[in-house]
Amino acid sequence: MVGSHMIDYYHALGGVKITGTYYRPTVDISDIRDKADLSEVDVRYQLGVAKVIMSLRPDKIFHLAAQSYPTVSWDKPQETMDINVNGTVNIFEAIKLVRKDDPSYDPIVVVACSSAQYGASLTPENVPIKENAELLPLHPYGVSKVGQDLLSYQYFRSDNIKTIRARIFNTTGPRKANDVVADFTHRARLMELGRLDVMRVGNLSTQRAITDVRDLVQALILLSDKGTWGEAYNISGSKVYTISEIIPIIEEIIGMKVPTETDPALLRPTDEPIIFGDSSKLKSHTGWEQQYDLHTTIRDMIDYLRIKIQ
Repeated sequence: MVGSHMIDYYHALGGVKITGTYYRPTVDISDIRDKADLSEVDVRYQLGVAKVIMSLRPDKIFHLAAQSYPTVSWDKPQETMDINVNGTVNIFEAIKLVRKDDPSYDPIVVVACSSAQYGASLTPENVPIKENAELLPLHPYGVSKVGQDLLSYQYFRSDNIKTIRARIFNTTGPRKANDVVADFTHRARLMELGRLDVMRVGNLSTQRAITDVRDLVQALILLSDKGTWGEAYNISGSKVYTISEIIPIIEEIIGMKVPTETDPALLRPTDEPIIFGDSSKLKSHTGWEQQYDLHTTIRDMIDYLRIKIQ
């Protein structure tokens, strides 16, 4: 999803050769098919990753590929580790392969890490959390992201690969699937169409700072230009929302009441009570500022679903 919006940005900018890889995409590829060269690559397999990087030798690599759902990681911990950890190794090893023939190859690699790495450190007294907080992940997904983060640091130190560790906090927007805002807006669209009477929900008391995906894309690009190699940067929204606050925003946008019902299946075994990061380092190094508020983000998500779901 993030990659699709990055393609939108670079395509609109013009003058940039864009290549994107995908595997079991969660977005409608037709939205971006004509905006970039797309190829199917499973990051778990080194040969495919190496083929792309060796043939293209990109100046910038945005490593966004992941099994990115904490709930899925409970059911598929091995697959989550394979994709997120070994997939990251495969990218860095491909760069090293290119350097065997061309020692001057010196790409920038921005790695999409996660706020889930902080886990149990995310307590009300510790937020907004800083990059130097202890990493105490609460699910296999978070553990895999710690591995990805530290590998990025290791390859910077041991192989002088220009890495940026972007610790991304809750992000949503058009094309997003399987996060709370995406689930709520999808069900709201079904309610608009008369196909759903009640919205099933999980824990509505947790708190999240939420960033629009288009603001995230700007942060990642700014970091690729202005970030300090090897460093970790939080990318977090500046305002915290209780999940229950999303419902009234949706009701205002669709113009109807949204009755809710708690579904035990949507409750996680462990869940951070609050996720909120300190982005002052990102702002001071790059000048990044949020441009989209949550109401605008949700409106744009519903408008997108009105086109996709008829």
